[in-house]
Amino acid sequence: MKDSVWRTMDKPLLLIYLLLVAAGWFNIYSVVYDPENLAGFSFATRYGKQLVFIGCALLLAVFVMIADIRIFTQFAYLYYGVSLLLLVAVLVAGVEISGAKSWIRIGALSIQPSEFAKVATCLAFAKFVSQPSINMKQPRMQAMAALWFLAPMLLILLQPDAGSALVFLAFILPLYREGMSGWVLVTGSVAVALFVAALLVNRYVMIGGIALVTVFLAWRNKRTLKNVSLAVLLFISCSLYTLGVDYAFNHLSAHQQTRINVLLGKEQDVQGAGYNVNQSKIAIGSGGFWGKGYLQGTQTKFNFVPEQSTDFIFCTVGEEWGWVGCTVFLGCYLFLLLRLVRLAERQKSAYARVYGYGVAGIFFMHLFVNVGMTIGLLPVIGIPLPFFSYGGSALWAFTLLLFIFIKMDARQRNL
Repeated sequence: MKDSVWRTMDKPLLLIYLLLVAAGWFNIYSVVYDPENLAGFSFATRYGKQLVFIGCALLLAVFVMIADIRIFTQFAYLYYGVSLLLLVAVLVAGVEISGAKSWIRIGALSIQPSEFAKVATCLAFAKFVSQPSINMKQPRMQAMAALWFLAPMLLILLQPDAGSALVFLAFILPLYREGMSGWVLVTGSVAVALFVAALLVNRYVMIGGIALVTVFLAWRNKRTLKNVSLAVLLFISCSLYTLGVDYAFNHLSAHQQTRINVLLGKEQDVQGAGYNVNQSKIAIGSGGFWGKGYLQGTQTKFNFVPEQSTDFIFCTVGEEWGWVGCTVFLGCYLFLLLRLVRLAERQKSAYARVYGYGVAGIFFMHLFVNVGMTIGLLPVIGIPLPFFSYGGSALWAFTLLLFIFIKMDARQRNL
């Protein structure tokens, strides 16, 4: 049976995993590489530690493939409960790194529970949603399903780690696939648009604009009492939301306000809040079409870009491999995402389908937010690239997410 699992496992997913992990290591090596101080290979360096992390990740992948899949599916709720306890524990006894209390230190090793919480939440969420008695077209069931990812999300926000918390919104994708109305996504998109507009436009101008829109909508439709009441309710809701955004922004710290204003283009602060993004864009732009070549990135070598091997590792790709390298890089991730969705759609098990969509959503959120902040389209919130950025916890969690799904798919082919 185990031999047949190895034969039927999806080879394209395995190959893209190995390719991204290897490419990530070579880019981490490039970040650390110093031509004037060639001390040879060392496990004390980041590329040396990452090699150990990769070795452990491969052992995890092998363990998942030879283990009984029921170890993960039947105990999903238990893993979820343990992950919540760890998220609470890290708030009490965690180690603070880069302003967030997100780590638990075990000897010389630091573990980030929020990364493994994504795996546990994906398993538990899929188990709940895939129950035959659950109808995801019912708003009550949608709300109950949302609680599974909102709970860890709120605990992670308390650390505070906005980047990791934001990733849990990826579970909206499997919810939508399983029957959630598209109007929920439309409402969310409108809320985001109003949020940005409220930060860019004077609040009184915003409220006036909302009034004009609601009057227009009421005029275009039948002017019944019901429609007029809905228009008034819409105006009040949007106006209160706008005032709430304005109030919340004014109560942020001066540093946080500056970072948001820099992102929205209202302020210029290339030596302060906008330094990271400005240096990131310089590094990527300097690569041109073909790039400067491997190990030739000057922005990398002189440490102009902070967190080069973790949150901003995409800069190394842009500087050394140029537009062509970035296109190939993003193409690999696009292939990974499309392959996950395709395999999820062909699953006969609802559990596997929901889980597969959850994995695809998590990977997409990491890619979208990381690359978006690197090129200045999104705020800098610190989030790793799957299989690419330096770090053990993230790599191991991503490996578990992917190979549990590969095992589910291989098991179905055998059956």
